[in-house]
Amino acid sequence: MKAQLLTRKFTTEQYHLMHEAGVFLEGDRLELINGEIAEMSPIGRKHAVCVTRLTELFFSRLLGKVQIWSQNPILLDNGSEPQPDLVILKRREDFYADALPIPSDILLIIEVADSTIAYDREVKMPLYAVAGIPEMWLFDINRRVIEGYSQPSALGYKKMQRYEQNDIFSMIAFPDITFMWQDIYA
Repeated sequence: MKAQLLTRKFTTEQYHLMHEAGVFLEGDRLELINGEIAEMSPIGRKHAVCVTRLTELFFSRLLGKVQIWSQNPILLDNGSEPQPDLVILKRREDFYADALPIPSDILLIIEVADSTIAYDREVKMPLYAVAGIPEMWLFDINRRVIEGYSQPSALGYKKMQRYEQNDIFSMIAFPDITFMWQDIYA
Protein backbone atom coordinates (compact mmCIF):
# COMPACT_ATOMS: atom_id res chain seq x y z
CA MET A 1 0.00 0.00 0.00
CA LYS A 2 1.34 3.37 -1.00
CA ALA A 3 1.66 5.99 1.74
CA GLN A 4 -0.34 9.16 1.20
CA LEU A 5 1.38 12.43 2.07
CA LEU A 6 -0.67 15.11 3.74
CA THR A 7 -0.37 18.54 2.22
CA ARG A 8 -1.67 21.86 3.41
CA LYS A 9 -3.00 24.66 1.25
CA PHE A 10 -2.37 28.24 2.33
CA THR A 11 -4.43 31.38 1.82
CA THR A 12 -2.84 34.62 0.75
CA GLU A 13 -3.40 35.96 4.28
CA GLN A 14 -1.53 33.00 5.81
CA TYR A 15 1.24 33.42 3.24
CA HIS A 16 1.67 37.10 4.23
CA LEU A 17 1.62 36.26 7.94
CA MET A 18 4.36 33.68 7.38
CA HIS A 19 6.43 36.30 5.58
CA GLU A 20 5.92 38.83 8.38
CA ALA A 21 6.85 36.20 10.99
CA GLY A 22 10.18 35.59 9.23
CA VAL A 23 9.42 32.05 8.06
CA PHE A 24 11.08 32.81 4.73
CA LEU A 25 14.67 33.91 4.28
CA GLU A 26 15.50 37.38 2.97
CA GLY A 27 15.86 37.11 -0.78
CA ASP A 28 13.78 33.94 -1.16
CA ARG A 29 12.03 34.02 -4.53
CA LEU A 30 8.62 32.56 -3.73
CA GLU A 31 5.07 32.80 -5.03
CA LEU A 32 1.77 31.34 -3.92
CA ILE A 33 0.15 29.19 -6.61
CA ASN A 34 -3.13 27.34 -5.93
CA GLY A 35 -2.44 27.49 -2.19
CA GLU A 36 1.07 26.06 -2.49
CA ILE A 37 4.25 28.02 -1.87
CA ALA A 38 6.45 27.58 -4.91
CA GLU A 39 10.10 28.49 -5.23
CA MET A 40 10.79 30.54 -8.33
CA SER A 41 13.74 29.84 -10.62
CA PRO A 42 16.77 32.12 -10.42
CA ILE A 43 16.80 34.87 -13.03
CA GLY A 44 19.33 34.19 -15.75
CA ARG A 45 21.06 36.78 -17.93
CA LYS A 46 18.93 36.21 -21.06
CA HIS A 47 15.77 36.42 -18.95
CA ALA A 48 16.90 39.64 -17.26
CA VAL A 49 17.80 41.24 -20.59
CA CYS A 50 14.41 40.36 -22.09
CA VAL A 51 12.48 41.76 -19.10
CA THR A 52 14.60 44.92 -19.17
CA ARG A 53 13.99 45.42 -22.92
CA LEU A 54 10.27 44.88 -22.46
CA THR A 55 10.10 47.30 -19.53
CA GLU A 56 11.86 49.98 -21.56
CA LEU A 57 9.63 49.38 -24.60
CA PHE A 58 6.42 49.62 -22.61
CA PHE A 59 7.69 52.64 -20.70
CA SER A 60 8.60 54.48 -23.91
CA ARG A 61 5.34 53.66 -25.71
CA LEU A 62 2.77 53.80 -22.91
CA LEU A 63 4.15 56.46 -20.57
CA GLY A 64 1.28 58.09 -18.67
CA LYS A 65 -1.30 55.59 -19.95
CA VAL A 66 -0.52 52.56 -17.77
CA GLN A 67 1.59 51.42 -14.86
CA ILE A 68 4.29 48.85 -15.43
CA TRP A 69 4.56 46.27 -12.66
CA SER A 70 7.82 44.34 -13.01
CA GLN A 71 8.40 41.07 -11.14
CA ASN A 72 5.97 42.04 -8.39
CA PRO A 73 3.07 40.07 -6.92
CA ILE A 74 -0.53 40.25 -8.08
CA LEU A 75 -3.56 38.86 -6.27
CA LEU A 76 -5.56 36.43 -8.39
CA ASP A 77 -7.65 34.84 -5.65
CA ASN A 78 -7.35 33.77 -2.01
CA GLY A 79 -4.89 31.00 -2.92
CA SER A 80 -2.78 32.49 -5.70
CA GLU A 81 -0.38 35.40 -5.59
CA PRO A 82 2.00 34.88 -8.51
CA GLN A 83 4.83 37.21 -9.51
CA PRO A 84 4.70 37.56 -13.29
CA ASP A 85 7.72 39.02 -15.05
CA LEU A 86 5.78 42.02 -16.28
CA VAL A 87 2.21 43.25 -15.79
CA ILE A 88 0.66 46.16 -17.62
CA LEU A 89 -1.87 47.72 -15.27
CA LYS A 90 -4.62 50.28 -15.52
CA ARG A 91 -3.24 53.56 -14.27
CA ARG A 92 -4.04 54.45 -10.65
CA GLU A 93 -2.98 57.55 -8.77
CA ASP A 94 -1.91 55.56 -5.69
CA PHE A 95 0.33 53.24 -7.78
CA TYR A 96 -1.42 50.30 -6.06
CA ALA A 97 -0.06 51.35 -2.65
CA ASP A 98 -3.32 50.38 -0.90
CA ALA A 99 -3.66 46.86 -2.35
CA LEU A 100 -2.04 44.51 -4.82
CA PRO A 101 -3.42 44.56 -8.35
CA ILE A 102 -6.33 42.20 -8.95
CA PRO A 103 -7.52 40.73 -12.27
CA SER A 104 -9.78 43.70 -13.10
CA ASP A 105 -6.71 46.00 -12.90
CA ILE A 106 -4.65 43.96 -15.36
CA LEU A 107 -4.47 44.67 -19.09
CA LEU A 108 -1.64 42.28 -19.98
CA ILE A 109 0.57 39.74 -18.20
CA ILE A 110 3.95 38.78 -19.62
CA GLU A 111 5.95 35.73 -18.63
CA VAL A 112 9.51 35.35 -19.89
CA ALA A 113 10.74 31.77 -19.87
CA ASP A 114 13.99 30.00 -20.47
CA SER A 115 13.88 27.01 -18.10
CA THR A 116 10.25 27.48 -16.95
CA ILE A 117 8.33 27.36 -20.23
CA ALA A 118 6.30 24.25 -19.28
CA TYR A 119 5.46 25.64 -15.82
CA ASP A 120 4.43 29.01 -17.26
CA ARG A 121 2.30 27.36 -19.95
CA GLU A 122 0.76 24.54 -17.90
CA VAL A 123 0.39 26.09 -14.43
CA LYS A 124 0.46 29.88 -14.55
CA MET A 125 -1.29 30.51 -17.87
CA PRO A 126 -4.45 28.58 -16.86
CA LEU A 127 -4.56 30.57 -13.60
CA TYR A 128 -4.48 33.82 -15.56
CA ALA A 129 -7.20 32.63 -17.94
CA VAL A 130 -9.52 31.46 -15.15
CA ALA A 131 -8.98 34.79 -13.38
CA GLY A 132 -10.14 36.57 -16.55
CA ILE A 133 -6.86 38.31 -17.42
CA PRO A 134 -7.69 39.53 -20.95
CA GLU A 135 -4.28 38.91 -22.47
CA MET A 136 -1.04 37.07 -21.75
CA TRP A 137 2.21 36.99 -23.69
CA LEU A 138 4.69 34.16 -23.21
CA PHE A 139 8.24 34.82 -24.37
CA ASP A 140 10.20 31.64 -25.07
CA ILE A 141 13.69 33.12 -25.08
CA ASN A 142 15.39 29.88 -26.09
CA ARG A 143 13.30 29.42 -29.24
CA ARG A 144 12.99 33.22 -29.70
CA VAL A 145 9.22 32.97 -30.10
CA ILE A 146 6.42 35.05 -28.59
CA GLU A 147 3.04 33.47 -27.95
CA GLY A 148 0.08 35.78 -27.46
CA TYR A 149 -2.98 34.43 -25.64
CA SER A 150 -6.40 36.07 -25.42
CA GLN A 151 -10.09 35.31 -24.87
CA PRO A 152 -9.83 33.87 -21.35
CA SER A 153 -12.25 31.20 -20.17
CA ALA A 154 -12.61 28.68 -17.35
CA LEU A 155 -10.80 26.14 -19.55
CA GLY A 156 -7.90 28.40 -20.56
CA TYR A 157 -7.29 30.93 -23.27
CA LYS A 158 -9.31 30.29 -26.43
CA LYS A 159 -7.01 32.10 -28.84
CA MET A 160 -3.25 31.79 -29.38
CA GLN A 161 -1.09 33.69 -31.87
CA ARG A 162 2.60 32.95 -32.42
CA TYR A 163 4.98 35.78 -33.34
CA GLU A 164 8.32 35.13 -34.97
CA GLN A 165 11.01 37.14 -36.76
CA ASN A 166 9.65 40.17 -38.69
CA ASP A 167 6.21 39.92 -37.06
CA ILE A 168 4.42 42.97 -35.64
CA PHE A 169 1.96 42.72 -32.76
CA SER A 170 0.03 44.90 -30.31
CA MET A 171 -1.89 44.73 -27.06
CA ILE A 172 -5.65 44.34 -27.14
CA ALA A 173 -5.96 47.40 -24.88
CA PHE A 174 -3.82 49.57 -27.22
CA PRO A 175 -4.14 48.15 -30.74
CA ASP A 176 -2.62 51.26 -32.33
CA ILE A 177 0.69 50.86 -30.43
CA THR A 178 2.73 48.16 -32.11
CA PHE A 179 5.78 46.13 -31.20
CA MET A 180 8.13 44.26 -33.47
CA TRP A 181 9.72 40.89 -32.79
CA GLN A 182 13.08 42.57 -33.40
CA ASP A 183 12.39 45.03 -30.56
CA ILE A 184 12.86 42.15 -28.14
CA TYR A 185 15.07 39.69 -29.96
CA ALA A 186 17.52 42.11 -31.57
